[in-house]
Amino acid sequence: MSDDAQRTRTFSWGDPRTSSNAAKETDGRHFLERIMRGEIHRAPIADLFDLSITNVGLGTVTFQMVAKEYMYNPIGSLHGGAISTLLDSVIGCAVHSSLPAGRGYTSLDLHVRFLRAITVESGLLTAVGTVISAGRKTATGEGTLHDVNGKLCATATSSCLLFDVE
Repeated sequence: MSDDAQRTRTFSWGDPRTSSNAAKETDGRHFLERIMRGEIHRAPIADLFDLSITNVGLGTVTFQMVAKEYMYNPIGSLHGGAISTLLDSVIGCAVHSSLPAGRGYTSLDLHVRFLRAITVESGLLTAVGTVISAGRKTATGEGTLHDVNGKLCATATSSCLLFDVE
């Protein structure tokens, strides 16, 4: 490997306790809207992957992320973990958007279907998460991921455990 092939990347993030404290005090939809407007720091994982919330509704959220080289696996496409992170995040936030203040969630499972390779040429990726069903203890959501040309690249489903936060 030649020296000119080396790449570097740095990033910074806000104190995650600030956003987690704010999440306890407001309903999920308004909390996510505040992140989208930049009033609350996004999660550190969102800074790592440069995930942006572009739309929030009741039970639905849209994220965008640009496919970047540092997310590659050894064979030259986005690592499945990066794709899974985006889909897990958008589905989880869709669930969060439907929760009242004082309620939280965590993923119980994530089932991802990779439908096509994603590379830097895939450009701006758009993920949409939607709640399928929500009960008192669990919620289920689904997510879709499209590339800049509108091609479906991956889908996912997830179940989330719902709980009271302290």
